[in-house]
Amino acid sequence: MQKELSIALVQNDLIWKDKEVNLSNIEKMISSIKEEVDILVLPEMFTTAFCVDDMELAEEMNGATVQWMQGIAKRINTAICGSILFKEKEHYYNRFLFVEPNGNIHHYDKHHLFSLVGEEKNLTKGTSKILIVYKGWKLQPFICYDIRFPAWCQNDDNADIQLYVANWPERRIHAWKTLLCARAIENQCYVVGVNRVGLDGNDIYYSGDSLVIDPLGEVLYHMAHEEDVFTITLEKEKLDEVR
Repeated sequence: MQKELSIALVQNDLIWKDKEVNLSNIEKMISSIKEEVDILVLPEMFTTAFCVDDMELAEEMNGATVQWMQGIAKRINTAICGSILFKEKEHYYNRFLFVEPNGNIHHYDKHHLFSLVGEEKNLTKGTSKILIVYKGWKLQPFICYDIRFPAWCQNDDNADIQLYVANWPERRIHAWKTLLCARAIENQCYVVGVNRVGLDGNDIYYSGDSLVIDPLGEVLYHMAHEEDVFTITLEKEKLDEVR
């Protein structure tokens, strides 16, 4: 197992329903990273913003976004992850994809769909959590609204890091920041939360407030209102000491 794991958080403005521009903008932000990183974390629905009523935007495993992720992962030798609107057979999902440099793909489907905007009307909820083992670290992904349900987020698998990707509006941002800290403390693990910034197609403002939190609930990184790419190295020794 690697004693340290380097993670880059990409907090960016998402253009409503414009996959090509979003992927281009993200790639430019990624190109600014000078150091080697193990994992790149993108926000929820990083290709379209939080649009859950246009199924024409959904992609399959052989789609352009998965190919783009595999290309990035291979080219810079890092894993890349985030969620997209996904189609599998006759069902649609808010699916988190974790793509390794060798092309291997892990996925998690959002379990708690956000009924306030009717996400559950068009999408199918996931039924199980997953544990991703990468470079010896145990990672557990969740998507946005999942964080409000501590029983679902309970660290039964002794994950080292919980990853939360989101489109979480500023008007409820206090809950986002508080719950991320709570999940870190109660689960005794690192927590990485990546949110978007900017206005979406419904004129809802997102302040970002992406965070990295240690197993004691101490904030190691926080950024609000600005696009940002931040790299942080997490230490297994510190995690073991806390536990």
